[in-house]
Amino acid sequence: MAIDTSPTAPAREAADPRFTARDKLVLFVLCAAQFMVALDFSVLNVALPVLGTDLGMSRSALQWAVTAFALPSGGFLLLFGRAGDLYGRRRLFLAGLALFGAASLLATFAWDPASFLAGRALQGLGAAAIVPTGMSLLTTTFPEGPARDRALGISGTLLSLGFTVGMVAGGVLTDVLGWRSTMGLLALFALIVLPLAPGLLPESRTSAHPRLDVPGAVTVTGGLLSLIYALSTAADQGFGRTDVLVTLVAGVLLLAVFAVVESRTEAPLVSLPMLRRRTVAWGNLGGLVTFSMMSTVVFVLTLYLQEVQSLSAFETGLVFGVQGLLSVLAGACASKVIGRFGARRTLVGSLAGQGVLTAALTAVGQGGASVWLATAAVSLASMCHLGVIISYGLTVTSGVPDEEQGLATGLVTSTQQVGVTVGIPLLGVLATTSKDLLSGVHTVLVLDTAIVLGAAVLVAVGLRGRGKGSGAVEAEAVGAR
Repeated sequence: MAIDTSPTAPAREAADPRFTARDKLVLFVLCAAQFMVALDFSVLNVALPVLGTDLGMSRSALQWAVTAFALPSGGFLLLFGRAGDLYGRRRLFLAGLALFGAASLLATFAWDPASFLAGRALQGLGAAAIVPTGMSLLTTTFPEGPARDRALGISGTLLSLGFTVGMVAGGVLTDVLGWRSTMGLLALFALIVLPLAPGLLPESRTSAHPRLDVPGAVTVTGGLLSLIYALSTAADQGFGRTDVLVTLVAGVLLLAVFAVVESRTEAPLVSLPMLRRRTVAWGNLGGLVTFSMMSTVVFVLTLYLQEVQSLSAFETGLVFGVQGLLSVLAGACASKVIGRFGARRTLVGSLAGQGVLTAALTAVGQGGASVWLATAAVSLASMCHLGVIISYGLTVTSGVPDEEQGLATGLVTSTQQVGVTVGIPLLGVLATTSKDLLSGVHTVLVLDTAIVLGAAVLVAVGLRGRGKGSGAVEAEAVGAR
């Protein structure tokens, strides 16, 4: 019997990574929205002392400028990702953009702490709708293979760059125009993207019409909100506070109940069989570790550069500006590296590289040469970090049906948010509470190195072989080659 070896139309499309003009516009809209959210995570940091003085917020209250955003943005990700699957990803994406833009205007013109924190919380809620639906629209618009690899590479680069640009831009804008301009910049982004999105983005949803898993939504959202609150508060106040301990325990219990609910419902918010996929479980572990440990590195290096090396906030921002430029370079090369070696090998190798370069940072001291060492090591580590971001996203979403892409990408983005949130409270506190800051920074970097290298080994072992879920990654690598 003759076998037709000519590629089908979808196969030809997947094998051709070139983008049409419309593809480029769609990618611009989706990446601009993701960049805007990433920018929001860091653009306000340098401005916090000035903001507190202007609005009359105490130093202890300033943590809520970050926590008010992190709570809803992390807590509602899974819920909104699944809601987009069921009711329309484009519809929810547009609603999130509109809410984010309006909330940014509220924060820009805030007249007291309550109005500012309300704006931040609404920004977080808008981000919780934008991030998973935007990622789902990207993975369903671009077919699996080189085209999706390239699209995710660009998206991952801009995500990483957004954090870095935010640190530099926050200092410049605050010095020149005041802290309100940092929030105004976010509103401007939303106003640019929102009019373009309706005519470019196709509606995308699952063809089935299951009911939304309300018990699952309540328990997972409550659990994530509780955990993020506990860890964010502990970063500033310590773990001894009653509200921290209560919400920490409540978060763990609610997530345990969530697991039980999902195992018994007919239309679960999270498919437990999906979580048993090797690609989903081990890919998300790699993502969780890279985000939590890299955010910790950036945090302790910021303290080190300003308090040990006496650099200004602007000079510190320039150090991380170099990091951002090399991240762009890494993003430009990532799809080719993944095409050559496959997502699994890239994920493991990038984790190992991040760990080794974090180890190099333990050599920093008080001399001027240490600033150059810190700049080089953190920049190269960030290149590996970006490799993990892109390859773990591909690992998790490869082989997942379109109707479940919102769920898969919701897990990816939840991992990102939880990772960014937990790293600093768990390890960063060792530096801030140490009598000798430099010694505390070294301790954090040693632990950070051990965790990242340990995760690289676990992910390598977990994804080894061709068991359920891992074959999709290998098939993707072969197809890309």
